[in-house]
Amino acid sequence: MILSCQNLSKAFGSDEIITDVSFQINEGDKVAIVGNNGAGKSTLLKIITGELEPDQGTVILAKDTAIGYLAQYQNDTEDGTVYETVYSSRADILQMKASLETMEEQMRHLEGEELNRLLVKYHELHDLFDHKNGYAYESEVQGVLRGLGFSEEDFTKTMDMLSGGQKTRVALGRLLVTKPDLLLLDEPINHLDLSSIQWLEGFLMNYKGTVVIVAHDRYFLDRIVSKVIDISLHKAHVYKGNYSAFALQKEELRKTRLREYEKQQEAIAHQQEVIDKLKQFNREKSIKRAESRQKALDKMEIIEKPINEEDTMHLTLEPERISGNDVLELSGLAKSYDGVTLFSDFDFLLQRGEHVAVIGDNGTGKTTLLKIINHMVDADRGVFRLGANVTIGYYDQEQQVLDDRKTLFEEMSDAYPGLSHTKIRNVLAAFMFLGDDCYKRIGDLSGGERGRISLAKLMLSGANFLILDEPTNHLDMESKGILENALNAYAGTVLYVSHDRYFINKTAHKILELSDCHFQVFLGNYDYYLEKKLTQQQQATCARQDQASLSVETESEGKTDWKQQKKMQSERRKIENQIKEAETKINDYENELAELELEFAKDEVATNSARLNELSARQQTIQQELDALYALWEELSEMLSLNF
Repeated sequence: MILSCQNLSKAFGSDEIITDVSFQINEGDKVAIVGNNGAGKSTLLKIITGELEPDQGTVILAKDTAIGYLAQYQNDTEDGTVYETVYSSRADILQMKASLETMEEQMRHLEGEELNRLLVKYHELHDLFDHKNGYAYESEVQGVLRGLGFSEEDFTKTMDMLSGGQKTRVALGRLLVTKPDLLLLDEPINHLDLSSIQWLEGFLMNYKGTVVIVAHDRYFLDRIVSKVIDISLHKAHVYKGNYSAFALQKEELRKTRLREYEKQQEAIAHQQEVIDKLKQFNREKSIKRAESRQKALDKMEIIEKPINEEDTMHLTLEPERISGNDVLELSGLAKSYDGVTLFSDFDFLLQRGEHVAVIGDNGTGKTTLLKIINHMVDADRGVFRLGANVTIGYYDQEQQVLDDRKTLFEEMSDAYPGLSHTKIRNVLAAFMFLGDDCYKRIGDLSGGERGRISLAKLMLSGANFLILDEPTNHLDMESKGILENALNAYAGTVLYVSHDRYFINKTAHKILELSDCHFQVFLGNYDYYLEKKLTQQQQATCARQDQASLSVETESEGKTDWKQQKKMQSERRKIENQIKEAETKINDYENELAELELEFAKDEVATNSARLNELSARQQTIQQELDALYALWEELSEMLSLNF
């Protein structure tokens, strides 16, 4: 046991957040804390770190446990560069390095017994420094920063030059290089692009410490966690397995509780009928019997009706009129900033009813493309044309189209002056803005609340072409599911930027990948995109190998004799056999992972915690083996291409 939370409760004034929350986390566990926005996830993490005091209950940590905590928002006062800020995180390694350098300088001026004594100390410290991976620390810092999406040019930027999202990534980098025993991450991927998210997945999967994550990315949680703590209705419920296993278990539990609730309601109704009938007899014995039954009924512990959380927000997107078949045509589009090309020579035709996701690393120009189409930014070259009867509805990830000075009610009524007072209140209520919430200022809203009011405006727009920039940012799992369903039922056309792979997989018909200043089109959803990318990579590898083989054979004619050729061929065959063996194992493991996913989906497995534990453990083992095999395969392929 590394962490135990016992009977934790916390309220802010009359607003109850969590009540009697208890759970235990063991060393090495990878745990997700999930729940709707406002459920108390971040509050719980702050209580664990000691930043907040619980109203009641205790937090127990194992002795000498080092905690690392990533908050959603950073108040970083560092004034160094990005690299210096992360590099300075390991004070122990830096102190040892300085001491070793001091000793080396001292040894130049000592001799005899003094030198021998210093040598003993030097070797002891050297061994400890080596054990802590001190000699590889600089490379480790650079690797973490690159993995989190920082370029070499970013390393020398000072902290005051960074955006809030970049500061959060620096803070995450500091935590990852310090390697605390207990790592608490609150929305760690909000500011990461797809490649950085995938890198972080691999890092956390192989992390030797304990990890507790608050996140709304289902793919991310599925690959990392083996336990889920669900905060719902102020309580905590613990489920074993990854997020998909948790979702199945929770739905089965909801159905069971709903059946129990309905059965009890029937029993209550029957008892009430009997009581009413006995009272109608109006005799002493019948009245006493009725009173006795009423007392028993009053003492009954009433089962609360389970809430289907997906019904708490209602989103329906309907175009007011149908657009022409060709919705958007781009021709030769190009854009640069400060001499850096974002994209060029982009031709694309978007047709009615298509749902297209734009993906790519941060800073490549995805949002810029959307702003060009919305006439918010001018292209450097090229033209674009909207089709007949096309009306745009735009969702801005930064919600800059919202007026911070207005209340929610004013924002809605000014945008749609023809709506009645009642209609506006009903729409706001559908997006969980109830009562006096309608008169909150936009500037006082959380990120999730700003997202919801933007979606409410979008729902009323009647647009037939939706352009969405990171629409799932700050939305909880249930709200994402509601948006997915609304988009899938939407008869219009959708073009959106997102790094939420599950959301893309559920809603996209086509994917535009922006990489190396060019767009590439993939038909299908995210899973199909991954398959095509893997095929392309394999083809590229084969082409490089063939080219390398041809070059070696040509060069060998004049430079090597027969014996050298035979030796090189033997070594080549050896590496090729190793590659084939790795590919066979990779294929076998990938097939087994697919079989495990099918097993997770079975009803009888979803309610069998022992079987879920077994499957989750096997899934994690296979994934670790796969990561090692992929690394080996890449190394062997590189050897083949470089040496042969």
